[in-house]
Amino acid sequence: MTKEENEARLERLKVIVSSLPEKPGCYQYFDENGTIIYVGKAKNLKRRVYSYFSKEHDNRKTAILVSKIRDIKYTVVNTEEDALLLENNLIKEWNPRYNILLKDGKTYPSIVVTNEFLPRIFQTRKINKKFGTYFGPYSHVPTMYALLDLIKNLYPLRRCHEIITPESLEKKKHKECLEYHIKNCKAPCTGRQSVEEYLQNVAEAKEILKGNTAELQRKMMAKMKELAAELKFEEAEIIKKKYILLENYRSRSEVVSNTLHNIDVFNIESDQKVAYINFLHVTNGCINKAFTFEYEKRMQETDEELLVMGIVEMRQRYGSESKEVIVPFPVEQFTENFKLTVPQKGDKKVLLDLSRQNVLQYKKDRLSQADKLNPEQKTTRLMKELQDALQLPTLPMQIECFDNSNISGTDAVAGCVVFKKCKPSKADYRKYIIKEVQGPDDYASMQEVVRRRYKRAMEEGSPLPDLIITDGGKGQMEVVREVVEDELRLNIPIAGLAKDDKHRTNELLYGFPQQVIGLKTDSALFHLLTQIQDEVHRYAITFHRDKRSKHQIASELDSIKGIGPKTKEILLKKLHSVKRIKEAELSQLTELIGESKAEVIYNYFHSEG
Repeated sequence: MTKEENEARLERLKVIVSSLPEKPGCYQYFDENGTIIYVGKAKNLKRRVYSYFSKEHDNRKTAILVSKIRDIKYTVVNTEEDALLLENNLIKEWNPRYNILLKDGKTYPSIVVTNEFLPRIFQTRKINKKFGTYFGPYSHVPTMYALLDLIKNLYPLRRCHEIITPESLEKKKHKECLEYHIKNCKAPCTGRQSVEEYLQNVAEAKEILKGNTAELQRKMMAKMKELAAELKFEEAEIIKKKYILLENYRSRSEVVSNTLHNIDVFNIESDQKVAYINFLHVTNGCINKAFTFEYEKRMQETDEELLVMGIVEMRQRYGSESKEVIVPFPVEQFTENFKLTVPQKGDKKVLLDLSRQNVLQYKKDRLSQADKLNPEQKTTRLMKELQDALQLPTLPMQIECFDNSNISGTDAVAGCVVFKKCKPSKADYRKYIIKEVQGPDDYASMQEVVRRRYKRAMEEGSPLPDLIITDGGKGQMEVVREVVEDELRLNIPIAGLAKDDKHRTNELLYGFPQQVIGLKTDSALFHLLTQIQDEVHRYAITFHRDKRSKHQIASELDSIKGIGPKTKEILLKKLHSVKRIKEAELSQLTELIGESKAEVIYNYFHSEG
């Protein structure tokens, strides 16, 4: 499109915008093929649509969207809530390219109560509203199985696929099957259980699926007392067993409070591309619906916008008429049909925290699944997170970390570990014996090692790291910076990992002056950084121990005149320690190093005794 054609396009669209009403409604953007590419809602149609054409957009996706618009249509509604509902329906119907994409979990199983003469209850992934009444879907499958097991134990309903009708019962066309003989069914098909009792069992099972367990228990308790008063103890005992089963189920499920009734709970967790929203519905203090779903972001929507869409979507899907909706942060009240609450304490806060646990776990599971399918994706994501957190110029493909190890300055050593694409590259690890520093001076030792490392890399033309991490706080970072930037004139980003009073890593530092970078300590990125820190500490201290051990062994054997390095090497290789050399018989030593040297060593260790 030429510049003149684009200007003509914008002028034509601005004319349309100028005639828009200042009322609530939905607007639709169309491309050159007449396809809907975006649907939006607005309190004020004219003001909202005008904002797309009144300024340059920093957001690339928004700018691309505006460049694709060829026509604008709108629908006026009475309230903002009507606009929300209409927007939701239009998005689901047309799935516009630039709207968020709802991943509605159609693969999750549900529980169906069939519409048959003698209904069955079972799990399914196919939804056909003419076939029966559906409960779910259940994103947490163990919850669904627990419900099915409870119903099976309470009410042994039929599982067969027999087509049973009043006529077939009357003509006695059926006979008992194995399920009856193993007591999984009471054979209503042959009249061993009355149709009335069977349908009553189905009705009670439906109440459990709806979450109305407290009411069902109250009825059971009343019936037990009634039967006991009539001295019908065996019948009362049967109901008591059912009551206990139901009570055990309630105690394992999320019972929040007996005072909470008919409440919706929502929580949200998002990243750059996807928002995860958890929905809980509470009836009689029990959670009877729990579902987490995803919105794929298209236009950098805010958490508030996404949460409002999620509320509308879930309440519409499940036909919720709850008068209170609990949310994690204030959102603008878009309807008077219910009250929005942001709890700070009490049972409602417990519910909100539970919803957050669910949404975080769902996000973690989804990322874990994606990482298993594509390990490279996880690596790239972690490097991108670190790049964004530190504002690095490039992805940190190669990270190097240093650590010193010594005891009061003796046997001072250092180690450098290298991580490439977030994985340890052990072939590139390097050990350093401190040569220039006398006494315990960690800062000077660190400078010596870093200087030697990168001077050699420059001389050999070896690749330099994208990030240096010091195992220490501000002091270590500064002495490394003095060598890397001031002496060697290298432009390599430097970060530091600081520990708390309990020697646990708790902060990532970056920049000069150093700033604390906000990272969640339970995040995958923080785990990667602590892995690097633990690895360099292990590497350095293992080298120090080996050096100290060899030094101690060598010093004791060195004091024996006439015993050279080769003899010591043979003895240590075969006997492994000075202790075993001391305990060895003369004949054993003679076999290893000859008679004369064996006598020298044997006499040295035994003459003192």
